[in-house]
Amino acid sequence: MPASLKLDDKMVEEAVKLGNFKTKQEALNAALAEFVQRRNRLRILELAGKIEFDPNWDYKKMRSKR
Repeated sequence: MPASLKLDDKMVEEAVKLGNFKTKQEALNAALAEFVQRRNRLRILELAGKIEFDPNWDYKKMRSKR
């Protein structure tokens, strides 16, 4: 038996309107995807200052290999 979710109906309706979605499910799936993407981008920021780059690395040379 599927679990029942208690969602803020006003918030869901606002998401549907703002995103111009046809259904609540579309709005919730988009919101979840956006949340996950944002959190993953924030995780990348945690690496700031922790990665050492080779000062001799030629990024232009790497681009020309494509």
